[in-house]
Amino acid sequence: MRGYYRSEFSFSPIGGAHFGGAVRAIIIANVIVFLIQLVVGRGFDLLFGLVPALVIQKFMIWQLFTYMFLHGGFFHILLNMFLVWMFGRSIEASWGTAAFLKYYCITGLGAAVLTLIVMPGSTIPTIGASGAVYGLLVAFAMMYPNATIYVYFLIPVTARQLVIFFAIFEFFAGISGPSDGIARFAHLGGMLVGYLYLKFGDRLNIRWHHFTRHMQSFKLPKTKKQARRNHASSSDLTDQVNRILDKILIKGPDSLTSEEEEIMRKYSKRKH
Repeated sequence: MRGYYRSEFSFSPIGGAHFGGAVRAIIIANVIVFLIQLVVGRGFDLLFGLVPALVIQKFMIWQLFTYMFLHGGFFHILLNMFLVWMFGRSIEASWGTAAFLKYYCITGLGAAVLTLIVMPGSTIPTIGASGAVYGLLVAFAMMYPNATIYVYFLIPVTARQLVIFFAIFEFFAGISGPSDGIARFAHLGGMLVGYLYLKFGDRLNIRWHHFTRHMQSFKLPKTKKQARRNHASSSDLTDQVNRILDKILIKGPDSLTSEEEEIMRKYSKRKH
């Protein structure tokens, strides 16, 4: 699969994006765990894969996180890590390492939670990074909806079209039953949580950040002049970011001006 994207942010081949530290670390960690799986065998999958019945009845909550580093075979891990490499580099280059890792883990956990909700009594291990990978696909499509992606090197589709197709396909494949052995609802969970996080997460963070700043003003008093200056600066930035987020919700990310993009970049750096 080869792809490139075009947006108001940049125009660049996906292959030219920086191979960030988070993407590299995720791939290395998955390969190491896969090699351990080959040595230890099925017992490792039962202990660290996502087994809903064990999580609920035995409180093995670590499985909600560890399952995303296990894989069911060579081609399973090869495909997932290829997609992490392909889409993750552009996202990490745009967001930064900390924000990228946070999002990757949140979507992986979201995939696990939806699996627990849909199949709470299952004793079959769910393994693989696919939930988080589908979250990356959603992030890429929301950032660059008109990016052209060549499926199987031949079929050109936009990132938005690809994600919509996957969402519909995974939903109907999921409700038809688990006969193919693929955790469809884990994929959907990663997509859903990724979408909700990107759509509403910043707004919640802004409000929480605004609240904590007010609380800190009571705990750590400053000079009146400095407090007024800091509060005014923070309020101005918060108001600007809220207006930009409202614009994104109504018109989409492609509607942002270069000045608004710069404000969001400054806010992202300040937050992380």
